[in-house]
Amino acid sequence: MNVDYTVAGLMFPGIALIIGVYNNRFHTLSALVRKLHDEHVFEKRIPSEWKKQLKNLNHRSINLNYAIGLSGAAFLLNMLTVFALYLNKIFIADLVFGSCCLLMIASILFYLGDIAVSTKALKLHLSDMKIDED
Repeated sequence: MNVDYTVAGLMFPGIALIIGVYNNRFHTLSALVRKLHDEHVFEKRIPSEWKKQLKNLNHRSINLNYAIGLSGAAFLLNMLTVFALYLNKIFIADLVFGSCCLLMIASILFYLGDIAVSTKALKLHLSDMKIDED
């Protein structure tokens, strides 16, 4: 399959939307880290489950860092695809666009890893609450 402007153009809104989703999760995660930091530093409050939470938050921040970085690199490669098409370098455009798709796949996999880790965090919060079954 030869990549043309239409195929490369279809990636632009998808990549922009997914970067927005990643940035929203990153903003939420950073707000949580700042809140926990303030509790620790200013209120000297150290809950017992903090060690697990901090490990979890660290893992989540690493996953989001890779997801955002890979999607940004994919956006750059998509731009390079358009530039290669402009220069009429079809083979190079095909290779660069394939690399763009691979980076987006890797980015989504890191994002799914973040979802899995954040689900574990929610289970950690629920573990110390008693749930009555009817």
